[in-house]
Amino acid sequence: MGYATAADYTAYTGQAGPNDMDRRLERASERIDELLFASIYPTDDEGMPIRPRDIDAMKRAVCAQAAWTLAVGDEFGVASAFKSVSIGSVRLDRGSSSDGPPPRYAPDASSILQRAGLLPGYILDGSVW
Repeated sequence: MGYATAADYTAYTGQAGPNDMDRRLERASERIDELLFASIYPTDDEGMPIRPRDIDAMKRAVCAQAAWTLAVGDEFGVASAFKSVSIGSVRLDRGSSSDGPPPRYAPDASSILQRAGLLPGYILDGSVW
């Protein structure tokens, strides 16, 4: 159940997404659902937000998440776990454990949700302190 459409993405970013944009937006909606796990907001019987400001914030957050994953080229958060990757003769160098886990959420997406009052606290994602 996605919060944004390919048309929403185009309006948000000013450019059309790739051919599989609907699938990418669905995946981005899953990430936003993770951020909204403990959030409280009114929904309909299918669990979708009903307040226009919540609908707008979630739509923009999904578009930001999708744009971020396209920009970093790592939709599944896997490649950023490596310091370097080579294809010929395959060579992968994994980052050290002190680097922390790779980021999973777009900074703009969590910021949009935070400013809309949809997040109950702060998002800690990425490097360990």
